[in-house]
Amino acid sequence: QLQASGGGLVQAGGSLRLSCAASGRTFESSAKAWFRQAPGKEREFVSAITGSGSSTYYSDSVRGRFTISRDNAKNTVYLQMDSLKPEDTAVYYCAARLTGYVYSAVNKYNYWGQGTLVTVSS
Repeated sequence: QLQASGGGLVQAGGSLRLSCAASGRTFESSAKAWFRQAPGKEREFVSAITGSGSSTYYSDSVRGRFTISRDNAKNTVYLQMDSLKPEDTAVYYCAARLTGYVYSAVNKYNYWGQGTLVTVSS
């Protein structure tokens, strides 16, 4: 029901925009988030946006470089990633909750996309 796309290979300092399109149900009022998982590491919170889109949240490691947004008309959430660093290399997952409140914990999200790989070369 969630399809992530936009990953790829980019040099350090470059940019990518990830998209997460929902299908099968409407997620208009659902909080959405991006997580990432690097090889050998646990899945970690990156960013989230409330159901209304009025509030956004970021991990300390990406704040000021990444921007989350949503287009409810397209049932899509985006993650604009600028000033990418090699340590941003990971599989990025989009997720959605049943309500509009955001959390940074993996187990608070009910729906998950398949992941898209982002590789940042130095």
